Amino acid sequence: MSLPIRVKKLSDTATIPTRGSESAAGWDLYASHECLVPAKGKAIVAIDIAVAIPLGYYGRVAPRSGMAWKKHTDIGAGVIDADYRGPVGVVMFNHADEDLQIGVGDRIAQLVIEQISMAPLLEVDNLEDTERGEGGYGSSGQ
Repeated sequence: MSLPIRVKKLSDTATIPTRGSESAAGWDLYASHECLVPAKGKAIVAIDIAVAIPLGYYGRVAPRSGMAWKKHTDIGAGVIDADYRGPVGVVMFNHADEDLQIGVGDRIAQLVIEQISMAPLLEVDNLEDTERGEGGYGSSGQ
C-alpha cells in the first residue's frame, strides 16, 4: 500500500498519529482530552480523529507495549472498517490497582493498518478433514 492514509482532526486538541521510528508498524495515537481510567476498570479515551482506511485493509487499534507493561493497560474493540468515517475512540482497560490519569497529548495506543481478505463466505454441508479435526483449545500443543 503506497497511498497515503487520510486523517482528519476533529478538534483543536487532536494530534495527527506519528510513528516512533521509520520502520514502526503502528502509528501512535494521542489522547485529545483528559480522562481517568479507573482501577480494574475501563474507559473510552477520545483521540478526536477520523481516518479513511483504504478498501481491502482495516485499522487495528492496538496496545502500546511500553504502556501495557508499565501501566498494566490493554486495548479492546479495536477495528476500524474501510467505510467508517466517524470519530475513533480507544477502549482502554486498566488492570492495575490504581486509577490511571490520561492527559492531553499522552500516547495511549497505536494504529496498525492490516490487509484483509474480502472473499465471500460460502455455506457448505461438509468441510474437509484435517489432522487436527475438531480439537479445540490446547489440542495442538502444550
